[in-house]
This record gives sequence, structure tokens and C-alpha cells, in this order.
Amino acid sequence: MYGMMSVKPGGPETLERLEMPTPEPEPHQVLIRVHAAGVNFPDTLIIRDLYQHKPARPFAPGGEVAGVIEAVGSEITTFNIGDRVLSVGFHGGYVSHLVTDPVNVHRIPDTMSFEEAAAFMFTYGTSHYALTDRAGLQKEETLLVLGAAGGVGSAAIELGKALKARVIAAVSSEEKAAFCRSIGADETIIYPRTMDRDAQKAFGQSIKEAAGKSGVDVVYDAVGGNYSEPALRSLAWNGRFLVVGFPAGIPAIPLNLTLLKSCQIIGVFWGNFMSRDPVRHSDHVRELMALFELGEIAPRISQTYPLEEAGQALRDLEDRKVQGKVVLTVA
Repeated sequence: MYGMMSVKPGGPETLERLEMPTPEPEPHQVLIRVHAAGVNFPDTLIIRDLYQHKPARPFAPGGEVAGVIEAVGSEITTFNIGDRVLSVGFHGGYVSHLVTDPVNVHRIPDTMSFEEAAAFMFTYGTSHYALTDRAGLQKEETLLVLGAAGGVGSAAIELGKALKARVIAAVSSEEKAAFCRSIGADETIIYPRTMDRDAQKAFGQSIKEAAGKSGVDVVYDAVGGNYSEPALRSLAWNGRFLVVGFPAGIPAIPLNLTLLKSCQIIGVFWGNFMSRDPVRHSDHVRELMALFELGEIAPRISQTYPLEEAGQALRDLEDRKVQGKVVLTVA
């Protein structure tokens, strides 16, 4: 087997292709022959030692893969050799073969490609957990999505529409706005890539114009930085502000706004949710697979790269060149 490995802390250029013995599964494990691996923002953090989870080196980044089960441990009764599956975790996915526990593995429909499966769980899992369990988004409520053209943002648009909400997508270019409208956004807002105080005020005014007098019921913030405060100010009474990620930096929030609006700021840590409540997570997976088979959601893959070009895929993600998801394919 081989993989693109993090051998020292640093950016995408530090990944190296290493050959390794193909692992044998323990009695309680399965071995997946990986066909595709998803690329996600946490991958850019974990290789720099900036993520909550810090594995020992060398390690492969990548939290989601799809492929075929090639071997099963002696204690495994829930999966068989030849099953088409996806698997999720914190790291280890940029490889040709992956050993993992069955709790991390889910069968995929015959209609789902390996590329779609590798781009599925991080984005839809995060957004589904955020909008249903954390925010309780209701029919006809207004949802504002920051970073709406990215992986989790585009998933939030689709799931928001599946929940019958009105969705406003906020992005950094007209090209991204057109993409968001094509996947169901009702309104779009274009914000500048640099957000100073004047830009914050203009952004806040744009949100108010798009949302109307009633304001925004739920903010899905996958950007952070100086973009967060104008979005928080747009919340309606009893609004919910979802903290999903902060590639633009950790925001400084004036907490008096939560009192004035009687609103909530809610953290979304989907990775911990999976391990803390695996039964509920399995329910989520079934719900998401059903939505996929109904055609209400579908991963938006803008580009695929061979596994050996994982560094370039991560650079494009960091530079905000990505719409939807990018995927690595394994020959």
C-alpha cells in the first residue's frame, strides 16, 4: 500500500508519498481498499498541528474515504468482503488501504459512486447535525449560510431546502453566488474577501435587505473572523447562531447582542457527536442516505485529483478556489 503522509508539521507541500506494508485487520476490524478520499478543511489544520486531534507522525490526513471491503477480522459479522462502503474518522484517509473499526463504516447505495461517497459524510453529516439537532431549523424559517459555496456550506443549502426553509447564501464572488443559486439558494449576497468595519456595516445591511423585517432565524457560520458579527446582528428574536468553522479566524463577538436578541450561539462539533452518540449518528446516516436516493441531496464535486496530488488539492481548498467538494482518487 501507499499513502500521502504528513512527516513533519507544515503546509500541503510537506506531504510525502510513502510505501508501507498493507495492514492486516485485527479480529474486530475491516480492511478497505480505498477508491476515493474526501478533502476537507480540517485536513489543512491537522498537518500543521493546529487541529484538536494530533496523531503521531508519520500519518495520512483525510477523514473520509470510500471503497470496497477487502478483508474482515474474525469477529466481524456485520460486513462482508466486497461490500461497497464509506468510512469516516479524524485522519488516515489519504491511502490506498485503510484498516478501521466497523463503527466508522457504512454501506453505500449502488447508485452512489465512490467519489460521491468520499465527499458525503463530512459535509452532509456536519450540516445535518447542525441544522436539525443543534439549531432545530423549522419549515419556512430563514437560514443564512456563510461560506455557502464550500463543502459544508453547499450541503447546508441543500439540507435547508429539504427542511423547507428559506435559504440566503453569502459568498465572495458572483461565480460562487451562481453556483449557490443552481443548488437551491433563494437569495445570494456577495461579501468582500477583506472585511473591515465599513465592509461589516455594508454586509450587515445586505443581510437585512435579503432577510426582510423578520430577520434571520438561523445563521450557519463556516467562515468566522470579521464576517461573524454582522451575521449575528442580523438574527431575529430567539435566533440561533451556529459556529461551524473559522478559516477567516476566530471571531470576537460582543456578547451583549445575545441578551438584546435573546439569541443563542451554538457550537457544532460533529466529530465528537459521532463518538459520543453513535446510535443517533447512525440514524442521521440513514436519513441522509434516504435523501440522497430521493435526489434531494447530491455531493457537488468540482474537481478530482489523483492521490499523489493531495498537496495541490489542499492548496486549492486553502485558497478558496473550491466550489462544493474536491476528491482524491486512488488508481
